[in-house]
Amino acid sequence: MDSSNVDALNGQLHANDGSRVPMKRDADYIFFELTRSICPQCRKVIDAKILLRDNEVYMAKRCPECGPFEALVYGDADAYVRLSKYNKPGTIPLAFGTEIRDGCPHDCGLCPDHQQHACLGIIEVNSACNMDCPLCFADARPGFSLTMEEVETMLDDFVRTEGTPEVIQFSGGEPTIHPQIIDFVAAAKARGIPFVMVNTNGKRIAHDDRFLEQINEVRPSLYFQFDGFDRETYRIIRGEPDILDEKLRALDRLASIGLNVTLVPAIERDVNDHEVGRIIEFAIRHPAVRGINFQPAFHVGRHMHHDPMRRITIPDILRLIEEQTTGKFVVSDFIPVPCCFPTCNSVTYAFIDGDQVTPLSRIVNVYEYLDYITNRVMPDFSLEIKKALEGLWSSSSVSGSQKSAEQFAVSCQACGLPESLTIGDIANNMLMIMLQDFMDPWTFNQKNVMKCCKEFLLPGGKQIPFCAYNSVGYREQARAQLEAMEIHRKQARRDQLPYEVKAVVFDLKAGASRGESIPLQQIQPNGSR
Repeated sequence: MDSSNVDALNGQLHANDGSRVPMKRDADYIFFELTRSICPQCRKVIDAKILLRDNEVYMAKRCPECGPFEALVYGDADAYVRLSKYNKPGTIPLAFGTEIRDGCPHDCGLCPDHQQHACLGIIEVNSACNMDCPLCFADARPGFSLTMEEVETMLDDFVRTEGTPEVIQFSGGEPTIHPQIIDFVAAAKARGIPFVMVNTNGKRIAHDDRFLEQINEVRPSLYFQFDGFDRETYRIIRGEPDILDEKLRALDRLASIGLNVTLVPAIERDVNDHEVGRIIEFAIRHPAVRGINFQPAFHVGRHMHHDPMRRITIPDILRLIEEQTTGKFVVSDFIPVPCCFPTCNSVTYAFIDGDQVTPLSRIVNVYEYLDYITNRVMPDFSLEIKKALEGLWSSSSVSGSQKSAEQFAVSCQACGLPESLTIGDIANNMLMIMLQDFMDPWTFNQKNVMKCCKEFLLPGGKQIPFCAYNSVGYREQARAQLEAMEIHRKQARRDQLPYEVKAVVFDLKAGASRGESIPLQQIQPNGSR
């Protein structure tokens, strides 16, 4: 060359005069999409880029005041892109709770911009707890305890917006220590809500015989905190290294009365990720357990120090399941839940017959039923099977329920399972394993939250998507108001008078915790005053 040449070793261009000119180079990532997120420090809504790098998915964003942030979002970029085609069209609720005013995520309630109805409604009946876990997204502490009037109003509004709600979950705090929790469960069932869940750490169930009798009378499903078996796991995550025996006692007592339990392990990298397989083996054997919901630890409320670039994600746990169950379950057994964004959930069902474990996805091509893009013709399967599979692969599916057993049975018309099986046999031998990844301020993605189907219900008709409630500032404003109302609740109890329900309202643009409340009758159905 008599004009210039390329130095292959240092990647620089040499000009005629001998000077070196830098060469352009490709980025070490693929810019996949632009979305909106929040600043992890000041919670300002900002733009965010989704980047694919080294077959992982990252979120990169910059706050004008607080600077740049980056976090790992998903541990398998190929799956993140591939699964997006299973994004099922949303179902519109019968009514909305707020108007569009400030834009997402500041209009939650649900507003007309929300793209999915509520598969699951969550009512936090109290803020107090009989534990003090280092990892607690609710930051449980004494503050408020809802009245029957408030809970009934929230249930009625849930019925108003959903028509026939499928799942309600009572949470806290620790809901079992609320003196009226049994009445709350009965009130939900009286409104025709078929699947009523109680979220619990199991402490009261382990020791209170009278409470066990009461819970047997109303028979909810139990959403049971269970992070593993090692003392160190419980020391780090729950602050109680010797709590395992208490949890096992509670599970055995629930088995004695035939109640269904879903284990809920919070999985933190380098803490209990080595226990994933053992939790599954335990669930297969224990007579009370009908499901597991693995939740990668997310960092809102009260949490330990963490590195957002090393957070554990759904693909990481799926690989651990395959490694630690020696092939009983493999990554390909798990299917996205299409009602929310497909990478938020992953689930499989298995029929357990002694030591034989048969995942449904190995005997039915479930993906054929979830492909809403290609719309291919499936002459070998009936519409009933498709409906059954859509029901199973939904956030409203409850492990161990009669409905899920019936859907499983219909799905297996061509599966080769014994024809002599009854619905009861299937219910008693079916295990659901779900993985649910919640967002925190480091990973918050407005696109995902607009499709969220798990909503916190509040007095006054607001329904706040789970990840928005915990990350954007809704929880702080709601708690301030609910705590300020407690003096009036106590007064009503002392005077033996009905409690006047007051609505929780929000002003996220203001950014301050608001302690005032508004009488419920002043709130219009759309959430305006």
